[in-house]
Amino acid sequence: MLKKTVLAHALTIAFAASLGSVVVSGNAYAASNTAGDIVGRAAAGTVITIENKSIGLTRTLTVNKNGDYQLTMLPPGTYTVRAKRPDGSLEERSVAVNAGEGTSANFEAAANTVVVTGRLQRIDVKSPESSMVLNEAAIDRIPVSRDVTAVALLAPGATRGDARIGQTTLRAGNVPSLGGASPAENVYYINGFNVTNMLNGVAFNQVPFEAIAQQQVKTGGYGPEYGRSLGGVLSVTTKRGTNEWKGGANLIWEPVDLKAKSVYTEAGKSTGKWLVAERPGGTDDLKANLWAGGPVIKDKLFVFGLVQGADIEQKTYGVSDQTITKSNSPRYLVKADWNINDSNTLEFTAFSDESKDKVRTYASPTPYATPRGAERLPDEYTNGGQNYVAKYTSWLTDDFTVSAMAGLGKYNRESVIGSAACPFIRDDRTSARPRLGCATTSNITDPGANDERKAIRLDAEWNLGNHGLRFGLDNEEYQVVDGTQSSGGSTVLIKTLAPGSDLPSGYVNNTGKPIDYLQIRTFQNGGAFTTKNSAFYLEDNWQVTKNLVANIGVRSESFENLNADDKTFIKVDNTIAPRLGMSWDVKGDQSTKVFANLGRYYIPVMSNTNVRLSGVETDYTDYFVYTGTNGSDAFQNPGRGAQLGQRTVSGDGTAGDPRSVVDPNIKPMYQDEFIIGAQQALANRWTVGVKATYRKLKKVMDDMCNGPGAEQWALANGYNADQSAVIGHAIDSCFLYNPGGDLTANIDLEDGKGLTEVVIPAASLGFPKPERKYTALEFTFERAWDGVWNLQGSYVWSKSRGNTEGYVKSDIGQDDAGISQDWDYPGLMEGSYGDLPNDRRHTLKIFGAYQVTPELRLGANAIIQSGRPLNCLGYYSGNLDTVSILYGASSFYCNRTLNPRGTVGRLEWTRELSLQANYQPKWLPRTTFSVDVLNVFNERGVTQVNEAGESARGTPSPNYLQPGAFQIGRSVRLMAQYEF
Repeated sequence: MLKKTVLAHALTIAFAASLGSVVVSGNAYAASNTAGDIVGRAAAGTVITIENKSIGLTRTLTVNKNGDYQLTMLPPGTYTVRAKRPDGSLEERSVAVNAGEGTSANFEAAANTVVVTGRLQRIDVKSPESSMVLNEAAIDRIPVSRDVTAVALLAPGATRGDARIGQTTLRAGNVPSLGGASPAENVYYINGFNVTNMLNGVAFNQVPFEAIAQQQVKTGGYGPEYGRSLGGVLSVTTKRGTNEWKGGANLIWEPVDLKAKSVYTEAGKSTGKWLVAERPGGTDDLKANLWAGGPVIKDKLFVFGLVQGADIEQKTYGVSDQTITKSNSPRYLVKADWNINDSNTLEFTAFSDESKDKVRTYASPTPYATPRGAERLPDEYTNGGQNYVAKYTSWLTDDFTVSAMAGLGKYNRESVIGSAACPFIRDDRTSARPRLGCATTSNITDPGANDERKAIRLDAEWNLGNHGLRFGLDNEEYQVVDGTQSSGGSTVLIKTLAPGSDLPSGYVNNTGKPIDYLQIRTFQNGGAFTTKNSAFYLEDNWQVTKNLVANIGVRSESFENLNADDKTFIKVDNTIAPRLGMSWDVKGDQSTKVFANLGRYYIPVMSNTNVRLSGVETDYTDYFVYTGTNGSDAFQNPGRGAQLGQRTVSGDGTAGDPRSVVDPNIKPMYQDEFIIGAQQALANRWTVGVKATYRKLKKVMDDMCNGPGAEQWALANGYNADQSAVIGHAIDSCFLYNPGGDLTANIDLEDGKGLTEVVIPAASLGFPKPERKYTALEFTFERAWDGVWNLQGSYVWSKSRGNTEGYVKSDIGQDDAGISQDWDYPGLMEGSYGDLPNDRRHTLKIFGAYQVTPELRLGANAIIQSGRPLNCLGYYSGNLDTVSILYGASSFYCNRTLNPRGTVGRLEWTRELSLQANYQPKWLPRTTFSVDVLNVFNERGVTQVNEAGESARGTPSPNYLQPGAFQIGRSVRLMAQYEF
């Protein structure tokens, strides 16, 4: 879509013009994700002074000969803007600055107006980005779960990801899909520091929710300072201290007794349909927050601190066991800001979101009921960690500003499993799928699993009148310790093989009757790995005319992944990602905006690829006749009869040469995007908008293992039988490459010459070209808050189609970013084109609030969304290869019939309404009481089902379409707060 020659010409014109003598009216600007700008017009020579009394910040400049001024990298807050004209006349304005947005304050004699271009006031006519910004007050008016993902889901084009993707501990959560991308393709910032977990992209560090001052969600069209994302950018700005000591405390309680009942599913005996039934259990969630902030030295040094305590207990009652999970780890935030002088500031942020879940598990004598049997050994899971960020900002001149940031982030993923010696055993012959033995989990993470990020970043803004140049660089080093192994050494599933059906081991049931069998998988991998990402960017925000701004930029990124021996196995330098934007103030009065964007976005290779591809991995499966008896000890190992077929091996426990597991010509995954839209300001604080978005995935990076195809090609192209076998075996071990293209592989042909470059054409590998296209038409409306009421919402029609979701595979809940089962063999991709898992054709969102009296405010939040596409996944029955069957129910063949992606229907629509009442009594000043009822009508729509339609080839699965996730049931959140 975008050619380097086009980029070169565009940048040459833009940057040459920045040094030329072209003079037009206006001023170009762009705000960062942690700071905002104030820009405007006034008579040449006017002295502009801005002051934020609450943080002691004052800056003064003189308006240039073009009549423009710009003050950049300002901390969010309320500013007084004073203008002293050359004739001595004075004028003063009060404006609000939000992070990531620009605010206009004009002092022209003919147009004595002030327009705040933030989302809550008027149209930002100089930015082509697709962005939603909500400050603390706005978030507090919305009845929504108090977490970053829930707030992000208010944005147009945001969809909740598959329930199996993301952290599932008590104080972590799901991650969103933004703009048709997979949930693993977003990037998350806190005070400008990247807190995305780079293991697989489906987790991130968080501050306590009460510490958030503002949250920004960018869903498209963002500038070149942002990268490593194909979905969106979620940026949080925390609270800080001011010149007035303030503090407070609150209690937030979601009592289990006021929540809807937990539910489970079972197959109807007469209808065969899945029935939803209530069961005991649920989560009782009590949190307490205490905070204070103020000046250590007035106008100079400020501090803010918040600590959160928690008492969370979750009880779950299953078919064969029950659990009690508790979490009471404290979390905190500390923020310090030092105004060294009027031109230099230093800020420091420290926070921790580390929490531990302590789990006790008991046998359940009665399914889904409270009677308790013997207790198993306890488990403990840890996630989150400590983060430290320092940022220095210097206004070197009125027109040149720089900032430097350094950060250290940690993410702990420890697990201590008491039953680690117990094999995980489950009986899959019925829909209930009861567990046997003493295991509490199927896979165990390395007890020492953790991640650490070290990052530095430098940004600069240079105002050249009609050109606002922005440039910067960043560098990150991410270290991962990770590993997984089967509990007790193996996972054992008891299944039934129908007459005439066969197993991946090659066994065919010719007995004429069903056979009960054991599927026993052994899996282990792990190691310590390093990933390095770096980038630089350059952007010209060019005020082409008084009413037209062009944003012309480029971002260059480099990626390097190292194996456990610190040897590079992936290295990509200097990718080129152009970003071109346009914003047209149609009438010149900031009431009508037409904008467009054209951009390219790259995403790095996740560290999970290091673990799975360059590490040591053992993975094999055996099949045995089930004797029908189980051991009498705590393990309850099922009795093994005759072995059925041969062992199937996916990983032999050896690590390959780093040069022989990756295509040396590999390109990172990237996407092109085009956006065009318009916004219109109406009377009485209303704005409306329309936007069309088109995103196309251009490259995919994944592993490919089609050794048989490579061997056949080699035999037909001059290699002898021994060499062809070596080539086939090398590819069997899996190569990371760009699916749909030729494969360049370095292979030792055992001829004494070391590694030889072998180029295998795409046609011989048998894979289609990767496709993911997202098309959306978005309509938005907003009535900004005026102290009485506000209303905001969107309707989005969208279509997401292709043959790959991206970095994860929600069809089966696989979060192996960049190394999923897609593209392993041609058979797995046959029939893969269709409606993707995050496709939601229709979404309507509306939220708002009304101040009924000075003491009482009401709020509401509603969403209506069409359902997710469905598949029938089964054992491969096609003729493209003979290996895909080893993956089990993972192909689009189901019961020996090809069912292309998304062609077996959709889940039903989901609907949800949440309400809020907020009471601030005059008789008890500084006190607030609120009640939020989330999902008022207790809608329990199904959001995810088991799409595996077979338990063996030709044997229908009794668990097909069994619901795996529902809308979260009705809950009531109570809050009491006192501020001083």
